[in-house]
Amino acid sequence: MSVDVSEKLRVIAIDGPAGAGKSTVSRRVATHLGFQYVDTGAMYRVVGLVAHRTGVSFDDAAALGVLCDELDLRFEEHEDGLHTIANGSDLSRDIRSAAAGDLASRVSVVPIVRERLVALQRAMGEARPTVMEGRDIGTVVFPDAPLKVFLGASVGERARRRCADLDARGESADADEVARQIAERDQRDSSRAHSPLRPAVDALTVDTTDQSIEGVVEHILTLARQRGVG
Repeated sequence: MSVDVSEKLRVIAIDGPAGAGKSTVSRRVATHLGFQYVDTGAMYRVVGLVAHRTGVSFDDAAALGVLCDELDLRFEEHEDGLHTIANGSDLSRDIRSAAAGDLASRVSVVPIVRERLVALQRAMGEARPTVMEGRDIGTVVFPDAPLKVFLGASVGERARRRCADLDARGESADADEVARQIAERDQRDSSRAHSPLRPAVDALTVDTTDQSIEGVVEHILTLARQRGVG
C-alpha cells in the first residue's frame, strides 16, 4: 500500500559497511528517480585527507572543527561521473585510495566532525529529493526517512570488490590485507560511541553478496514506488 509522503522528506537512506555496494546502487537509484545523490562517505574521506595533508591531528577536535567549518565541499556531475570538489581541488581520485578510506574511518569517530557533516548532510537532503548513502543516514541523519535500506555483504566478497576497484585504477592490492583492513574498519565503525554503524530498526536489510546490482536497484525502486517516494 502506498504511503502519502507529500508532506514528508523525500529521502532514501542507504547505509552499510564498506564494499557492500552502496555507492553503485545509490547512484543508479538516484539516476532512475531523478534525485540528487549524496555520498556521505566521500565527505568523511575529504575531511580525513585534507586533515592529513595539512597536518591537522586527529586528536585535535577543535582544529578538526575549524577545518570542517572552513571546508568548501561540493559534488559535481560530469560526463565521466560524480566529482568531489574540496577547496577548489578535485579530490575524486585521491579519496578513493585505501589509505583515504582508513583516514575517513579514523576521523569519523571524532564527534565534532560528525556534528558538522551531519548538519551539512541534512541541509542537502532537505533542499531536494535525495538518495543519501553512508553509515548512519537512517539512524542519525534522517531517522524519519520514508525508505531506509541497509546493504551488507561478506567480508570476502567486499574485499574482492575493493581489489577489483583498485586494479581498475592501476593500483595493486593484496586480497588478504584488504580483507583485514575491511574487518578492522567494520569493528571501528560498529563500536564507536558516536553514531555507530548499525541498521535502523525499520530498515530493510539486503545481503548483496550473491545478488546483481541490477536486482538490488530494482528492488529498492519497487519499494520507493510502494512508499510514494519515487
